[in-house]
Amino acid sequence: MSVKAKKHLGQHFLTDESIAQQIADSLVGSNYKKVLEIGPGMGVLTKYLLKKPYETFVVEIDKESVEYLQSHYLKLTNNIFSLDFLRHDWQTAFKNEQFAIIGNFPYNISTQIVFKTLELREFVPEFSGMFQKEVAERICSKKGSKVYGILSVLAQAFYDVEYLFTVPPTVFNPPPKVDSGVMRMTRKENYELPCDEKLLFKVVKTAFQQRRKTLRNSLKSLNLSDKLQEDIIFAQRPEQLSVEEFIALTQKIAADGI
Repeated sequence: MSVKAKKHLGQHFLTDESIAQQIADSLVGSNYKKVLEIGPGMGVLTKYLLKKPYETFVVEIDKESVEYLQSHYLKLTNNIFSLDFLRHDWQTAFKNEQFAIIGNFPYNISTQIVFKTLELREFVPEFSGMFQKEVAERICSKKGSKVYGILSVLAQAFYDVEYLFTVPPTVFNPPPKVDSGVMRMTRKENYELPCDEKLLFKVVKTAFQQRRKTLRNSLKSLNLSDKLQEDIIFAQRPEQLSVEEFIALTQKIAADGI
């Protein structure tokens, strides 16, 4: 029995065992005892996670894959969540314990998985996985890069990010049209920001919606005072600001009485 990849779920099953081993080995933290794998499919990565010292859980929306996992990986019996990762309350599921996240992520929801992880940052000290290469590069990019954007700034505000290695299409069934990339996020020791975090999200998202415009133009909808807009920072475009500069900008906007 094998599972047929379903296009509407963005499934591309990894077939290369050595790459599965490398991805499993990319989790290096010791400050958690549980790991959640998203979208395990037929378990090519799962089998290497099960050899590790932590307890492995998987979340899989595809019922056919769940049946396969139940019959092939008895160690997983009580650790399979047959549901949608994006809609579940993981804080409650793991009883407020720390847990890492890993996976060969379905391409069509990979950025949403990162945003959900950022919401769960208090409980997720380490995150590692495979994305479309351009998405992994975007998350890891620095200011000044053409691909630097919302996800880059917000992920790097709370996590240290690292692009690990590139994976060719040939090691998947069916092969995707593009290269894949594996990246890791390690939560910063001090991940509480010195600004209003909700406001930071709003400022970053609003600024990058018009990334070619200066902040003076792209942040118009926030109704900032003329005095604040005289600040030199507003003459820059969003991709020119580092994470620290976005935090400083958020502090200034908060002080302006938004």
